Amino acid sequence: MSFFKKIFSSEKKETLDKGLEKSKTSFLNKLSKAVAGKSKVDDDVLDNLEEVLVTSDVGVNTTLKVIERIEERVSRDKYLGTDELNQILREEIAALLSETNYGDATEFVVPENKKLYVMMVVGVNGVGKTTTIGKLAYQFKKKGLKVVLGAADTFRAAAIDQLQVWADRVDVPIVKQAMGSDPASVAFDTLQSAVNQNADVVIIDTAGRLHNKVNLMNELTKVKRVMQKVVGDAPHDVLLVLDGSTGQNAFEQAKQFTAATEVTSLAVTKLDGTAKGGVVIGISDQFKIPVKYIGVGEGIEDLQVFNKYEFVDSFFK
Repeated sequence: MSFFKKIFSSEKKETLDKGLEKSKTSFLNKLSKAVAGKSKVDDDVLDNLEEVLVTSDVGVNTTLKVIERIEERVSRDKYLGTDELNQILREEIAALLSETNYGDATEFVVPENKKLYVMMVVGVNGVGKTTTIGKLAYQFKKKGLKVVLGAADTFRAAAIDQLQVWADRVDVPIVKQAMGSDPASVAFDTLQSAVNQNADVVIIDTAGRLHNKVNLMNELTKVKRVMQKVVGDAPHDVLLVLDGSTGQNAFEQAKQFTAATEVTSLAVTKLDGTAKGGVVIGISDQFKIPVKYIGVGEGIEDLQVFNKYEFVDSFFK
């Protein structure tokens, strides 16, 4: 199918294949059991397939859309062999995701029309937020962009220390204050410093507390408002980081955070250590927010720009 004609960088694709190994193996094992003893796709196979997709964390709503597409194809083609099912799934899920207007990117880029591109990163503690910021800084710097980090998660000393480690590793400047400082003040100082240094990209870390949505909402709103005193239309991207290994909990977190603040993009991390990679398909379909990045390993190069066709190709390979 035309979706898969694009030539992907072989190195990136190898990392993606490896990162999705557990998810793919688990899915294919379930799929082979679902079609055992069957030669054609019938109602029993479709029922079993529905269960396979749901238990692979694709999500109920997305699963029902996929099943409907395959039912249409069965009635159109009259006979579909179970040996073709993997290829059909690959094609139909790619077609489903192609209806979203994102997930086509292959490179780490920032809009050219922004003199200073400001990203604010949100997400609960432990999802890989700070690591994602460090890896993003590395990728943008590799592109020749000047990056400044802001440690506005002042709720935990460990968060500030961890971001400092990444700033040292990637060799980019960091703006920080003492633990317990006002996060908005850190954000303001970071943007001011970035403007003075003629930087291209600012990435601001924020606190990951969700136990009180009202407080979180107020804090993030204040951080945004203060940023706009320096850069009128900041932030240009509010990136929510989700832990892919939590499966359906990642859906729940996405719902909670999108209720607390305006999220404009998503990063799904820790896909290499889990069999729940199907969650990316569901999230990409269900939320009207683009999945921009995926984490498929611990290495500094293992944060990738999410491309829906590459992802589906690796998942059903």
